Amino acid sequence: MEWYKQDLAYIHDVGHSDYALKSAPGILSILAEHHIHDGLIVDLGCGSGLSALEFTAVRYQVLGVDISESMIALARTRVPTAEFRVESLFETDIPACNAVVSIGECLNYLFDANNTHSALVQLFQRVYNALNPGGVFIFDIAEPGQMAQGIMTKNFTEGEDWIVLVEKQEEQAVLTRRIITLRKLKGHHEGHYRRDDEVHHLRLYEATEVAEQLHQVGFQVQIMRRYGDYDLPKAHAAFVACKPPNAQRTEKW
Repeated sequence: MEWYKQDLAYIHDVGHSDYALKSAPGILSILAEHHIHDGLIVDLGCGSGLSALEFTAVRYQVLGVDISESMIALARTRVPTAEFRVESLFETDIPACNAVVSIGECLNYLFDANNTHSALVQLFQRVYNALNPGGVFIFDIAEPGQMAQGIMTKNFTEGEDWIVLVEKQEEQAVLTRRIITLRKLKGHHEGHYRRDDEVHHLRLYEATEVAEQLHQVGFQVQIMRRYGDYDLPKAHAAFVACKPPNAQRTEKW
């Protein structure tokens, strides 16, 4: 199965860039507060490279990882100076770095078959091990309460050459999004639209439980509801998990 295929990747890139672009200044401020002004940032769930472009613009090195081939293709075009991999966030090798980021509820997605509760805890451990002392892990999650239980909502968004329809429902701490994309064709098919469908399931996590898991790994944790001036959507939480400056570098997990 493929996820964020060509049309949805394109629509997400051109029509839903606010989350990445508006969170970037706040993330850069957090890095500065922790005296991280250079070095490698590992961007887990990097999407089309919008955040990576902001990081490289201020001279960080970036390694981006995403499960979507179409997203990575866009990212490589947008940020040719960065390195990108098509891999599972839960399986990729995380090299020694000063920061790891994961922006846009990437850790919630269940279309990655490797995303289990134990894999999430192992990811926290691997991030901790990869970070240099004083390094930070900045990420956000979707929580329960995205919408009323059992209620289904439907909405659509339209761009110059695309339409996306989304049906959402939350049940038992799992959010389901059924996504239908329509993208205008060019050439001899001018005026026609191509349709594609994807169904995304997201496991919703309580922020306090995630913070406790990070503490157990060894992180110092702060929970936030915004990145700088950008308020997160309803029932979302962001985390700044800092590896203590006096922590020892550990072997890969």
